[in-house]
Amino acid sequence: MASYQYVYHMDGVSKTYPGGKKCFENIRLNFLPGVKIGVVGVNGSGKSTLLRIMAGMDKDFQGEAWAAKGARVGYLPQEPELDPKLDVRGNVMLGVAAKQAKLERYNELAMNYSDETAEEMAQLQDEIDAVHGEQRAVALRDAAEPDRRPAHRAAPSPEVPRSAALRSRAAGTSGGRISGAPSATPPG
Repeated sequence: MASYQYVYHMDGVSKTYPGGKKCFENIRLNFLPGVKIGVVGVNGSGKSTLLRIMAGMDKDFQGEAWAAKGARVGYLPQEPELDPKLDVRGNVMLGVAAKQAKLERYNELAMNYSDETAEEMAQLQDEIDAVHGEQRAVALRDAAEPDRRPAHRAAPSPEVPRSAALRSRAAGTSGGRISGAPSATPPG
C-alpha cells in the first residue's frame, strides 16, 4: 500500500536528548483513515515525546514524519497550563468560553423568540448540533460538578435554565424536544 493512502506517516524517526540519551530509535508508523491508536509504554519511554513529534510540536528529531494533506493532528498535554487563580470549574469554563457564549446567545434568542431572530437562532442551532454542543456542555458541567444531577432530570430551579425544565417536562425523557423550544442548555 502506498504511503499517500495513510493519514499519518512516520519513517525512521529517532529522538536523542542532549548528552546522547536515546529516547527511541528508528520508529516506523503508518495510520489509515479512521483508525484509533494507543501508545503504550512504561513511564519515561517516550510516549509523550512521540505524540509531540506527531503533532508537529517537537521538530528536533531524525527521520521523516508527516500528516497527509488535509489531515489535522492535535495534542492535549498531560499537564495543561491552567490559570492558578481559578478553580477546576473556572479553568474548564475558560476552555469552553466560546461555546458557552454561543449557548447563552441561543437561549437568549429562544426565550425571546420572534420571526426576526429565527434565522440567527437556526444558524446557532446548526453550529451547536455540528459539534454536539448539548452533550458536551452537559458532560463538561457534570465533570466540573459531579454532585449535580443532569438538567434533564433536575426539578426546575433558578439554577436550571427554563428551557431545560420545559424540555424535560414535555418530553418526559432526556433528549426530547418541543417544536420551537431550545435544544441546548449552557453548563451550570
